[in-house]
Amino acid sequence: MTRPPDPALAADIARVATLRGSFRLRSGQIADTYFDKYRFEGDPALLRRVADAMLALVPPETEVLAGLELGGVPIATAMALGSGLPAVFVRKQAKSYGTCLAVEGGDVTGRRVLLVEDVITTGGAVADAAALVRAAGAQIVGVVCAIWRGEGAPHIAGLPDLPVRAALTRADLAGG
Repeated sequence: MTRPPDPALAADIARVATLRGSFRLRSGQIADTYFDKYRFEGDPALLRRVADAMLALVPPETEVLAGLELGGVPIATAMALGSGLPAVFVRKQAKSYGTCLAVEGGDVTGRRVLLVEDVITTGGAVADAAALVRAAGAQIVGVVCAIWRGEGAPHIAGLPDLPVRAALTRADLAGG
């Protein structure tokens, strides 16, 4: 179910997604480098390689892939195309119109669902999404992400029993 990180994939993601210039960060600080995760998600060949690496991490009991808004959606879609597993999409909050759902694309009631995210640093967005997916009636079997940028082993603060698997880590992208 797991395999060692692919150094070529890590190098290609770093090459495509690491931008140099002057960038204002969320904190307000200015940085001379910026990691633009949408650069690897928007490249079809690279997205396919990322999805393939993540598919190797999918627990066998998984019935549905749940892509988190926004970055997890293209990855979950690519993983669904590669595996045949259905995908649903988890909004940050339920819409106030139409279906008024937070989990779109199919009924997850009683299903074993794997959360799919692009990059995780602290896991706050994953914890929020997990609550919405559970409220929709699903059993969450774990989380898989393209890149773990947090400290230590992949984990979600506040959800210590939820297994988290990462295709790559911050160290992999840095070449070590």
